[in-house]
This record gives sequence, structure tokens and C-alpha cells, in this order.
Amino acid sequence: MSKLNIGIIFAGGVGSRMHSKERPKQFLEIYNKPIIVHTIEYFQNCDLIDAIVVVCVEDWIEYFKSLVYKYRLDKIKRIVPGGKTGQLSIYNGLCAAEEISDNTDEDIVLIHDGVRPLIDEKLLYRNIEDVRKYRTSITSGIVKETIVEVDDVGNIKFVPDRAHSRVAKAPQCFVLSDILHAHEKALSEGINTFIDCCTMMQHYGYALHMTDGPYENIKITTPDDFYMMRAILQAKEDAQIYGID
Repeated sequence: MSKLNIGIIFAGGVGSRMHSKERPKQFLEIYNKPIIVHTIEYFQNCDLIDAIVVVCVEDWIEYFKSLVYKYRLDKIKRIVPGGKTGQLSIYNGLCAAEEISDNTDEDIVLIHDGVRPLIDEKLLYRNIEDVRKYRTSITSGIVKETIVEVDDVGNIKFVPDRAHSRVAKAPQCFVLSDILHAHEKALSEGINTFIDCCTMMQHYGYALHMTDGPYENIKITTPDDFYMMRAILQAKEDAQIYGID
């Protein structure tokens, strides 16, 4: 029985910080293509990804289905509605992945933000390889400035070594049975507000391995992020045209 690698793409938010009036931020277009499609195409085109689950804003599921057809995103096997919180939305996606899975103790899920399109195929390969070795792979970003921990009134409590500091990003990748167990544990305790799976897994005592990703792996949350993404895509296009390394 083969081991499956399943992408779970979270597109359940409405993007209030983006101030877009007509549509959620994941459906805003850059270069005539919605942000969510830019993101999913990395999973679609990666030969190690076997299936994709998308967690979508319920009112936009029919529109999203039209995008699946238009862009031939045929690895998408399930589209499920989001929940009341981010944690519950991811759980909906995990339950759909469990339906697809051949063996939850072997299959891997790569949980990713639909509005985090500046990844690359190499990162997906490294994530999968590291989950096979360590059972987890939390995509990280190298810290370029000093990070400090402060108390409630702004006093510095701790300054960690920058060389050993990271920013947790996505994809956040796990063996399916492990992350399902953590989610079900949280729900049994009445908790549905974990900010992400990394925080949840750490809370329940799982050892977490971090995998460095590209520095430009930003989440498109504000208008500034939108313009930064457009500039990065323009730079990549120019590099192809002019042969820039």
C-alpha cells in the first residue's frame, strides 16, 4: 500500500485586514489569477503530492469549484466548508483527508495557507522528506533581526540567540494520525482556538522539527503584502526573461 501525501489548503478566512469589499483575499487576482490558484498550483504540479483538500469559505465554494475546473486542478479531491475558528476549519480538512487516506499512521498531510503563495516545489520535497525522518516538519523563516520576549507592560524578559531563532510559517506538515489525535484531544477538552497546528502539537508534547523555507514565504494579509507579492512575481518573471540568476 503506497503512502499518500495530502495537501490541505486553508482558504476559510474573509480577510478583514485586506479591506477588500467584493471578495475574500484568497480570491483577489494577481496577474489575472486568484491568489489561491497561485498557491494550489505548487501542490498540483508537485509529483510527490497525491491529493489536495481545500477548506473554503462556505459562501464561495461554488465559485471556487469554477476555479478548479478553469485551472484544471484535478488533484483536489475534497472541498469542505470552514468552521467557526481556524482550528475547526483545519479539523474539517483533516477529516476529509482521513476519508482519502489509505493509512493514517503512514500518510502525510501538508497544511498550508491559501494566501501563502510564495513557496516552491523544493520546499514541499523537503517537508515530506523531513516528516518521514522526524514525523513533523514546520516550515520556518530565518530571522534577520533580533527577536525579544516582553512582559505585559513591554519590559524585555528574554533575548534569544538570533542564530537559533526562527519564525514558524507554513506548510506545517505531520503524520496524519498524529495531528488528528492532537485535534481530537483539544476538542475533547473544549479547546477550539489554537492559533495553528504547531502551537497545538507543542502544547500536547509532540517533538517538532523545523524546515527552513524561502524568505519570501509571506502570508498575504494586508495591502502591503499584496503589493510585495506582486513585486516578487514581477522580479521572478524578469529573471526568466533576462536570464538573471
